[in-house]
Amino acid sequence: MSTLKEILGKVSRKELSCEEAEKLLQLSAVEEIGNLARVDVNREIRKGFPEVILAEGKPTCSLIEVARGMLSAKGRVIISRCRDDQVESLRTYFEGKAEFRFEKDAKIVVLRKKGFVVQPTGGRVGILSAGTSDVPVAEEVRIIVEEMGCAVLHAYDVGVAGIHRLTEPLKRMVAADVDVIVVVAGREGALASVVAGLVDVPVIAVPTSNSYGFGGKGVGTLIAMLQSCSLGLTVVNIDNGIGAGAAATLIANRVARFRAC
Repeated sequence: MSTLKEILGKVSRKELSCEEAEKLLQLSAVEEIGNLARVDVNREIRKGFPEVILAEGKPTCSLIEVARGMLSAKGRVIISRCRDDQVESLRTYFEGKAEFRFEKDAKIVVLRKKGFVVQPTGGRVGILSAGTSDVPVAEEVRIIVEEMGCAVLHAYDVGVAGIHRLTEPLKRMVAADVDVIVVVAGREGALASVVAGLVDVPVIAVPTSNSYGFGGKGVGTLIAMLQSCSLGLTVVNIDNGIGAGAAATLIANRVARFRAC
């Protein structure tokens, strides 16, 4: 299947009419993988962010088939929430066929065709986690953001129980002129409000499920973040590192585009 660049090249060389190109673009929008999936292969072109395969709930054989189709179409596949057995099956199947990387904390697998290179965009993202229990979700954010070409500054275990730990990392992020900061926190989620009250860039809060008792499993955290009086704070769902990473990427890459002008 032709890529968007190839189709546009043929139009510019007058090898294709505009009508023929339109039909090809419509056909190339979806890649059908058997009866399993209809992959939105042009999502990154349209949205600035590619489709991410959610491994959770998928049989391993189906996961491999979908990953194989996406790798063929796009040259890079990001797979989230992978179980250990899925990781090993993916590693075995794609050995010699693609570059394989497993990020254990985030439970993310990244597959790349040989020669695939992530191009730096100039976007800058800061990532903070309140506690070490929040690191897996923060790492999910980091990997997604880096795969989209952004530079990352991160600091973990800087929660409000020892608020002095936040000072230096936040100073570094401000000095680096980050475009957006993602704050990952559990329990009462106060770190997000504190950070949003100190900086002049958007802050994306990610509540984690690392809490227990009344309001446990991230419910109290989510409610507290939604009730924040710090303006400029946006909240995603519990443990949604992928969503936070996507939002941060879109903000940072758009800022970078205009910074380069």
